[in-house]
Amino acid sequence: MVLFGAIFVKLNWIQAYKADEYRTDDRNQRVQIAEYDRPRGVIEAGGVPLAENTETGGELKYQRTYPKKEVYAPVLGYKPLSGVAVGIESAENDILSGASDKLFADRLSDMFTGDSSSGGNIVLSLIPRAQEVAWKQMTNNERGVTRGAAVAIDPSTGAVQALVSMPSYDPNPLASHDSKVASAAYNELNNDKSQPLLNRAVANTLPPGSVFKVIVSAAALENGYNLDTEIPAGAVYQEGGATIRNSEDEVCPGSQITLKEALTTSCNTGYSKLGVKLGRDKVIDKAKDFGFEDESLKVGDLESGKGLTVAASRTGTIANKDGSVDKAALAQSSLGQRDVRMTPLEGAMIAATVANGGKQMRPYLVQQQLDSSRGTIYTAAPKALREPISSSTANGLREMMVSVVTDGTGKNAKISGWEVGGKTGTAQNTADGDPHGWFVGFAYKDGKAVSAVCVMLENVPGGHASAEAARIAGLIMKATAAQGGN
Repeated sequence: MVLFGAIFVKLNWIQAYKADEYRTDDRNQRVQIAEYDRPRGVIEAGGVPLAENTETGGELKYQRTYPKKEVYAPVLGYKPLSGVAVGIESAENDILSGASDKLFADRLSDMFTGDSSSGGNIVLSLIPRAQEVAWKQMTNNERGVTRGAAVAIDPSTGAVQALVSMPSYDPNPLASHDSKVASAAYNELNNDKSQPLLNRAVANTLPPGSVFKVIVSAAALENGYNLDTEIPAGAVYQEGGATIRNSEDEVCPGSQITLKEALTTSCNTGYSKLGVKLGRDKVIDKAKDFGFEDESLKVGDLESGKGLTVAASRTGTIANKDGSVDKAALAQSSLGQRDVRMTPLEGAMIAATVANGGKQMRPYLVQQQLDSSRGTIYTAAPKALREPISSSTANGLREMMVSVVTDGTGKNAKISGWEVGGKTGTAQNTADGDPHGWFVGFAYKDGKAVSAVCVMLENVPGGHASAEAARIAGLIMKATAAQGGN
């Protein structure tokens, strides 16, 4: 009697509390067969299908395919037969699979007609021409770099126009119905030391170098400085255990330099002294205003908040063991070195904030959700994320960053007939490693902010690591307007 009672209780517990878990378990083959009984929704951008289906003629009727292979993989992710989807395939799974409450009408119609409609469709904000220019230029860069990332954003809306991570991967084998093929493909990618599965645009943080000077400039402009304010400079600056030198002897050798000229020429000694003068709290607080230390950001669907997880950019504590200010660390951190770490997405958001008059928009990838008949069920409504700087500060930074491109270190980003602003960054790596090259910038065409971009190249051999990043950035921004944008 006791044993029968125990069985009765167990069966009811399974039926009442565990049924849904067992039903949706990835190992439940009946669920897999049912899931592949109808086509998964299409993911597209600019009318170009990026994730679609082919009929197999087998028990699993549809095979998920990715026609552009590596180009869009860091955004799309993939939908494996067994296991959890990643990327937008995961974030928008309810719509794509047809399980969302938003598609109840489709399911109700199927009950009466006996049909099996496809899942809903996702339209991304990506501009195919910009994405493919970014991919081509990154993977065929003139310095032979094999790792890096590029992000472009519409400054006024936050729509992500391009997002590239290299090296990338072909998601098709990972979605294979042959578990041995899928497992072998995953193991090969996972064991690759170049980390092709790592989305460097949002999940990797590296020292940004002199790009961080934009944030220090913002702190200065909001604490009594203006573009013509002269700040101390010089060939060498010693602070504690840190020795700061300029990239070349001819850069700001004099004892004073204006704030605008300091950014234009990327004067290291001037910005180190400026950061120490402003103080740790002002530098850290302004970085936080721009989004540093934010651990909650995801880039995907503005309505649900689901999407690609973004690693937090960091400044480090800039403190001694007793909690007091470490001035040597502050001098180095003001140049984007020491413990400062940033994602390429954050770099693009910094440039976008300046281009958008001081308001930072929440970045997103999902422009629309469509039902199986391509009727619109959701369209992204841009949202402000934060306001890191005043409009007057944004105007000052804009003028300074335009000067960087017209007269300074960012000349490679010029676009004929456009107003382009930006900031280069060469970040020292390890004692025996090549530096990282960065560029963040924005472009105006006919008075309208068209795009804000960040390009990061890891371990650039030779000098002037940021020059190639600036060149690629200019081509990406030009490509965003060539197709009209979103």
